[in-house]
Amino acid sequence: MTVIDRTALEDSPLADLHAIASELSIDGYRRLRKEQLIDAILERQEGGADETQAEPEDAEDEPAASRTRRRRGRRGGRARGGSANAEREEEPTPPEPEEQEAGAVVEGEVELLQNGSGFVRVNPPEQSDDDVYVSAAQVKRCELIPGDRISGPKRAPRRSERFASLVRIDTINGEPAAEVSDRARFDDLPAEFPHQRFEFDADDPTIKAIESLSPIGKGSRVAIVGPARTGKTEILRRLTEALSKRGDLRLLLLLVGVRPEEVSEWSGGSVEPAQALTLADSADVQDQAVASVIDQARRLASRGSDAVVLLDTLDGLHPHAAGRALAAARKIVDGGSVTVIATVTKPLGGETTVIALDPGLARSGQFPALDLHASGTIRAERLVGEEAAAEIVRARVGAGGGHGPEPRVS
Repeated sequence: MTVIDRTALEDSPLADLHAIASELSIDGYRRLRKEQLIDAILERQEGGADETQAEPEDAEDEPAASRTRRRRGRRGGRARGGSANAEREEEPTPPEPEEQEAGAVVEGEVELLQNGSGFVRVNPPEQSDDDVYVSAAQVKRCELIPGDRISGPKRAPRRSERFASLVRIDTINGEPAAEVSDRARFDDLPAEFPHQRFEFDADDPTIKAIESLSPIGKGSRVAIVGPARTGKTEILRRLTEALSKRGDLRLLLLLVGVRPEEVSEWSGGSVEPAQALTLADSADVQDQAVASVIDQARRLASRGSDAVVLLDTLDGLHPHAAGRALAAARKIVDGGSVTVIATVTKPLGGETTVIALDPGLARSGQFPALDLHASGTIRAERLVGEEAAAEIVRARVGAGGGHGPEPRVS
């Protein structure tokens, strides 16, 4: 199993920690507080922990003789007529549960579910009873993405389980899993401002206005901002349609906190939603859904792919979750990228591009309803060149008359 550092463990939910502790055969892990559980996992990974180190604190207050009797009782004790030497004989170390349960090796293609777990499809893309379940902890630890081909031993399904489960992941796309997992983490990879512009082959006047006045590129952090009923979702839909015509991007559409009717409208389009939650879902559920899709985009970028997350909307998330989703966007130096294009009522700060909508123009039916003075892209010259960037500045100044606040894109 790949060694996980303390920071990664602290960022993991308790359910994932329980899954890791189960794989490491830590006794009594469900009775431990999160801090104790992290310590127990780290000790077991370092190879210096035994079963008593993972027991709850009250076990330390237990008399030594009592603990000895309890351990002996678990083994079934010794024969009544046994000698004293027999009592001192070292009990053989029982095999780890993984070794006990590991069966045949399975190989197949990864399909991820909305909750972060997944399946090894042995005959992709068809589903079958021979498919093997992959836990969310394994997906996160090995940074799996849909389409990865993995192999490893499986165990038979337990009572109430329908599918066999993967005991561990041995290979990912033909490489040892440990080598893939030990590569540089996404957050440790150097980033740079976007310099590869998205050129849209579209006749839509709104898309043309965005392309020329608020250019977007690989790694852009984009907020489509404006009050309700100004057309934010419609612009996101048009951008999605334009981006879907490009073959060099992995698009991930994410609907959270939207109207139920909007979920129906998006379904069957050029890009199917990776997650679709309505305004009836709690902020915590929405946070989790966004984090799952953002993690998938980060894994794609760390392997050199260009992922685009199209998110409607950030408004229902907790502030930290919304900020984390937007902050994931970046262009990795000599590598892949994550582009985030999200709708939101007001800019969060940190955007590289703001597409601001004018409610007055929208109400009167004048489109494109862009507020040119409030819209903009920082370091636009990296995307369109110095002369075109100067033209954008002149257009904004002319539209705004030199008055009003600067757009919040820094």
